[in-house]
Amino acid sequence: MPLFFLWFSVLLTVVSASAASAASPCRALSRDGVRYTVCSFRSDSRLRIYHSDPAGMPYGNFDSLALQLWRERHYPIFAMNGGMYHDDLSPVGLLVENGIERQAISTRAGWGNFHLLPNGVFYVAGGRAGVLETQTYLREKPKADYATQSGPMLVINGRLHPRFLPDSDSRKIRNGVGVDAGGRVHFAISRDPVNFHGFALLFRDELACGNALYLDGTISSALIPSEGRRDRFFPLGPIIAVIGTVPQ
Repeated sequence: MPLFFLWFSVLLTVVSASAASAASPCRALSRDGVRYTVCSFRSDSRLRIYHSDPAGMPYGNFDSLALQLWRERHYPIFAMNGGMYHDDLSPVGLLVENGIERQAISTRAGWGNFHLLPNGVFYVAGGRAGVLETQTYLREKPKADYATQSGPMLVINGRLHPRFLPDSDSRKIRNGVGVDAGGRVHFAISRDPVNFHGFALLFRDELACGNALYLDGTISSALIPSEGRRDRFFPLGPIIAVIGTVPQ
């Protein structure tokens, strides 16, 4: 049996046994003719950010991460690509994994979406998740257990990124993350191409997120075992996951 199907069949058994009666954390949502999948979690859920396995090699995909989690008697309830990366899968900006800074924060200007300033950081500190613009993150210095930097910011203190254009023809599959006033974390991935302006409006007006961060486009991928979804389109750098514990 191929490796993925082995762990996936075990994973489905675990999910079925431990959470069969639980509602999926994800839902379908449409806005302005664009369809999305939105997955929402309490801020104190077991949110993690992963990049490298115990040998120091990038996981690169959901399968490798799930297998390592299984060895540690955990499993992914949800996972999503979690930030931009170079050709060797190393993160472009800040990466904090289990309290260890693996890559320093970047404040450089440059080409591409990451450098469409202001960019920002999604982080988990003391069991609470947040999204902050990069300079604000540097000022506030949260003691992050997990963090990933990406860009651009979609929503900044209730305002859309100033460079987004309502009529932009740059439409792609996109994914991002935002946190609402109650601390609830919302991950969204579009099912149809959308421009930055439309994607930002989803977070601000539909999901009530005062701050939201773009994670990527085109490579946007999600793992949602409760719905049988497991994207494997492209190699992945940082991965954001919500994990469960395998029952004894």
